[in-house]
Amino acid sequence: MNNTYTDLVNQTFEFPQDGFEVKDNYLQYNGLDIKALIDKYGTPFKLTYLPKIGMQINRAKEMFKEAIKKNRYDGKYYYCYCTKSSHFSFIMEEVLKHDVHIETSSAYDVDIINKLHEKKKLSKSTYIICNGYKTKPYTRAIGKLINSGFENVIPVLDNKEELDHYTRVRSGNPVKIGIRIAAEEEPTFDFYTSRLGIRSRDVLEFYIDKLKDNPKFELKMLHFFMNKGIKDDIYYWSQFNKVLSLYCQLKKISPELTSINIGGGFPIKHSLGFDYDYKYIINELVANIKSVCKKNKVPVPDIYTEFGSFTVGESGSVIYSVVGEKMQNDREIWYMIDSSFITTLPDTWGIGEKFLMLPINKWDNEYQEVHLGGLTCDGYDFYTSEEHINAVFLPKQGKGEPLYIGFFHTGAYQDQLSGYGGIKHCLIPSPKHVIVGYDKNGQLKDWLYAKEQSAQSMLKILGY
Repeated sequence: MNNTYTDLVNQTFEFPQDGFEVKDNYLQYNGLDIKALIDKYGTPFKLTYLPKIGMQINRAKEMFKEAIKKNRYDGKYYYCYCTKSSHFSFIMEEVLKHDVHIETSSAYDVDIINKLHEKKKLSKSTYIICNGYKTKPYTRAIGKLINSGFENVIPVLDNKEELDHYTRVRSGNPVKIGIRIAAEEEPTFDFYTSRLGIRSRDVLEFYIDKLKDNPKFELKMLHFFMNKGIKDDIYYWSQFNKVLSLYCQLKKISPELTSINIGGGFPIKHSLGFDYDYKYIINELVANIKSVCKKNKVPVPDIYTEFGSFTVGESGSVIYSVVGEKMQNDREIWYMIDSSFITTLPDTWGIGEKFLMLPINKWDNEYQEVHLGGLTCDGYDFYTSEEHINAVFLPKQGKGEPLYIGFFHTGAYQDQLSGYGGIKHCLIPSPKHVIVGYDKNGQLKDWLYAKEQSAQSMLKILGY
């Protein structure tokens, strides 16, 4: 019987896969020698592989281009990046190299927009879609952005009262407005209707009362968001078609309405068994829009998408060492890592998220079922199952170098949720952050963006 880790993977999945292969018993990630990075920087460390961002953006753009051509669709496509997925300057600057637009969600996002414009990374013609429930500082920042000459700022109304905050904008042109539809979530969700947006039954009346023939505003966009993202199931398509019907009703009385914004985003690969037909879904989105608009005899809208996780998720990973092994009873083997899941991958703890996890070395060793434990004293600092199976299998440690393991496609939200560089549970330090990208000569290089958090920095935050 073949029982090495290599055998296990080859018997379970098609392997190698895009972005993952094994050379000389060591895992390669997008062609990177992870072991060389471990030898250079030590573990634990976070890794950002910048070229993956452009690959994802261009992949989606090409698929939409194909679907638009196939369906003879008259509208345009706009790719927007959700800043909340990762705000780092190196992420934002890499994103903006690929002719995309921006979606914001807070007042401080607007400060980032201004900084990027100062550095000539972003032009005033870029579409800035302003989402979220807006505080006064946020609406004031949006107003200043419009008054400073940004031509395509679109605040997406989360409630009816928000419109009043833009009456004082003095740009000389009508303020472009979007409306977010409060989606009806899946029956299995914690609540029936999203807390964000305006009820669909109120939209037409609101438009007629507040926007129609109002020289200060023009309605440009309807925004549709399902919390669980773009899914190929009956419920998603039924809700999507309801929004399309509402668009058609509005379009007949609102000629300035030109766009539909599809929020929620695409899933990313969290398992070697991941299977999602992006081309099919994109074609269905485009075909559905055209079909409903044709049926209602209205022009098709331009399509905007807001991709956060899809843009940056697959560019990130976290690399750990196994620093200890514990046999806690007759059948539970624990591998203890040199960091914490709660502090480095908070979604594993907060929402039970599963990431693509693979060993870096020892692929020729026998495998065994294990549980992975973090360093905090919290009983929930563990990782015990994969997305495709209710277990974790890893090579036996054996002799020689430690077992290294990687959690891949972790580039979205984890740093924001864990409080990058702040105080962590049990004062476990933030790990080193390594970036890999192209230099001015087009050659790949790696560099240390941030050192491991020091005791001195934590004590300073705590007032010592």
